[in-house]
Amino acid sequence: MSQHSAPPPPPRYAWSIPGWEPERPRNDPAVKEIWCYTDRMSYDPGQEVAVHVHTTADTYDLRVLRDGAEPATVLRLDGLPGAAHSTPADSYAAGCGWPVALTIPVGDAWPSGFYLIIVGITDEHGRRHEREHFFVVRSARPAARAALILTTSTMLAYNDWGGANAYRGLGDDAYAEIATPRQSALRPIARGILRKPEGAARNRHTGRPPLGWIPRHPAYEWAYANGYSRHHADALWATYERPFVAWAERHGYQLDYLTQHDLHFEPGRLDGYDCAVIVGHDEYWTSEMRDAIDAFVDAGGGLARFGANFLWQVRLEDDGATQVCYKSPGADPINDTDPRRDTTAWDHPKLGRPGAATMGLTGLGGVYARYGSTTPRSSGGYTVYRPDHWALEGTDLYYGDVFGGDDACIVSFEVDGVDYTFRKGLPYPTGEDGAPATLQILAMAPAVMGEADRWEGQVPLGAPEGEVLGLVAGLYDGDPPEYRRQARYGAAMMGVFTRGAGTVFNAGTSEWVSGLIHRDPYTERITRNVLHRFIKETR
Repeated sequence: MSQHSAPPPPPRYAWSIPGWEPERPRNDPAVKEIWCYTDRMSYDPGQEVAVHVHTTADTYDLRVLRDGAEPATVLRLDGLPGAAHSTPADSYAAGCGWPVALTIPVGDAWPSGFYLIIVGITDEHGRRHEREHFFVVRSARPAARAALILTTSTMLAYNDWGGANAYRGLGDDAYAEIATPRQSALRPIARGILRKPEGAARNRHTGRPPLGWIPRHPAYEWAYANGYSRHHADALWATYERPFVAWAERHGYQLDYLTQHDLHFEPGRLDGYDCAVIVGHDEYWTSEMRDAIDAFVDAGGGLARFGANFLWQVRLEDDGATQVCYKSPGADPINDTDPRRDTTAWDHPKLGRPGAATMGLTGLGGVYARYGSTTPRSSGGYTVYRPDHWALEGTDLYYGDVFGGDDACIVSFEVDGVDYTFRKGLPYPTGEDGAPATLQILAMAPAVMGEADRWEGQVPLGAPEGEVLGLVAGLYDGDPPEYRRQARYGAAMMGVFTRGAGTVFNAGTSEWVSGLIHRDPYTERITRNVLHRFIKETR
């Protein structure tokens, strides 16, 4: 969730610590460093991956591995000649402009998957330095019945390599969180987004805080102590898709891989699949990506969304090399010529396309749970309201039961919901925010707009509620509809709805995958139910 461009002055308790700098080259030949990036995010067998490398070492090594439950190395190169290159000060927006160091042919036998490129050097003290990038290998034609869609647009928004991202980094005041509206794909990816140790802290806390507790943000503290990006736990592979893939592979599910960018440029890439799978945090979408998902579901596909925080419309420029998101309504220059493509929240009335129309739920209907001081003593799980639905078959869950709490804490960090009401003990969408009439709310948990400050600015907060309240006020020019007026509270929701000939399951929480990591039997069974229903060959 980002702050609106014109909220009150940034709080001085925000997690902008002087000295906690994003990665960027030192431009000092005496300092041994290495980074790399690729010219694209995805490739077909037979194509070549262009790798751009900057290093102050004379030589470096490189390996490529297909990551998953059992990582497999497919290429290893040693003794590659190193070269250092200048890097623009605004590389976060303009890209690095480093020359191509080498190309990697994608083998015809390489299966579809997520591939890590790991480059490494050894300094004069014998210390090892490594950094990584990625690329996706697609299937020329569907080799599986389900396609995992990597959340590459959200990764671009959170990647702060080079100094800034869609949340902070510009300006001279370390406490003033000024975002860049342009994020380049032609640069390295911040440390921890692609690879980090097992058990690294996530964006939530577990356990029951005692009386007088002061909120903690374990993901930030872990990153600061271990030299990782502040945003390591916010997006993409290491935190979200990788744990899901490891679980799916261990349970015999076959997946092909695509990226959100593939949907943008080649919407037909979903043709032939029964099921599209999204995991974790997919906050940012272009209208073209969204069109592709809508068309897939309308034609009879099943969308299994084990994630949350559907919120921002973005735009791609420079053949996909640059992502644009201004966020504040009307700030995007395109607003003057094509206001429906203004890069702001999907729920802005002028876009005419509320987020819930695609995903059933929306980022502004829930927002935060078990993150800092947001619902800190809630169960961390979902309360069941429709136990007889097919998604809960075989779970032995009853009305009012809670699942996914305790150490799993699946309802945490950023969550989705809709405006709702209760009738005879059951929740129903009101439809005022564009929620589809066929939406069934299966389970719920309390959520709030952000962290309320009870400490008079003396305690660091990761998501002050004023950010989201300021965003909502801006979306409606200070006069939001009644259902959004002074709406500090919402709910995370697990829901299912039909669209055209297809069906969408929405877990409504970015931390659903934590239930798979912790082997929560209810989360695992619901995940299997959804995949089995949507993947025709397993019915």
